[in-house]
Amino acid sequence: MTTLVFGHKSPDTDSTGSPIVWAWYLNEVKGEAAKPALLGEPNTEAAFVLTRWNLDKPEIISGVEAGAPVVIVDTNNPAELPADINDADIRAIIDHHKLVGGLETKGPIDITIRPLACTATIMYDLMGDDAAKMPEAIKGAALSCILSDTLEFRSPTTTDRDREVVAALAAELGVDVTEYAAEMFAAKSDVSAFSDAELIRMDSKEYEVGGKKFRVSVLETTAPQIPLDRKDSLMETFKTVEAEDGVDQVLLFVVDILKEEATLLVPNDLVKTVAEKSFGATVSGDTVVLPGIMSRKKQIIPNLTL
Repeated sequence: MTTLVFGHKSPDTDSTGSPIVWAWYLNEVKGEAAKPALLGEPNTEAAFVLTRWNLDKPEIISGVEAGAPVVIVDTNNPAELPADINDADIRAIIDHHKLVGGLETKGPIDITIRPLACTATIMYDLMGDDAAKMPEAIKGAALSCILSDTLEFRSPTTTDRDREVVAALAAELGVDVTEYAAEMFAAKSDVSAFSDAELIRMDSKEYEVGGKKFRVSVLETTAPQIPLDRKDSLMETFKTVEAEDGVDQVLLFVVDILKEEATLLVPNDLVKTVAEKSFGATVSGDTVVLPGIMSRKKQIIPNLTL
């Protein structure tokens, strides 16, 4: 059977590009039939990357067949995967997030979770010398994943290894990193076509803190005023998303990539408490600026408290 390779729901560039990279490796190097898949529409940056490198958009799936072989990348959290994921035959996990637990496998598997900024960096290292065999489009996908997850090295999750792999790939591709990253971030910032609910869910993950279920949403942008101009309607839509998704509260952080800060929308006293207790912020209105906050994984989630 063909192995499906996919990442988390609400696919960003890493969860779009890394399945493509690893499916190529399984097919062309390991001789194992594999194909990439997505658990939703890719965001605008990921869609730009697919077009830029002439890559086909992977098939969007909503579930997996019982016993189907799968490789999970860029997550190990069952809440971010199909509800029937434990019915599949999970063959491997490649990730750079904390270990959550809850996945069940049919037997021993390969699990690689490393403290690097991007799944594609881990894949590059796992390939070893075979990484040199990647065609231009696959190298372009890997490069894009790392630049996206590191916010062109602005994110505190960035490691020296991420920088080294970007330098190697960019040199081989003849790409100017700063210019290309600016194109990617411009694509990510173009959110005019999305509804408020789509913006809230575009890059979001569910976490429970103090008995409350939060949908923690992040909008990374070089044009923060565009979503912030919609803050009233966004906060009104929180209620709809919360009811539909079965969460207690949406937390929406608008990350200004260039200023290296986040603005948290504050619709009520619960979010005010979160902002004050989690980030030591002083809240006086319906938004609060959090200087230096860039990473959900390293700075937001670990600090959330009530």
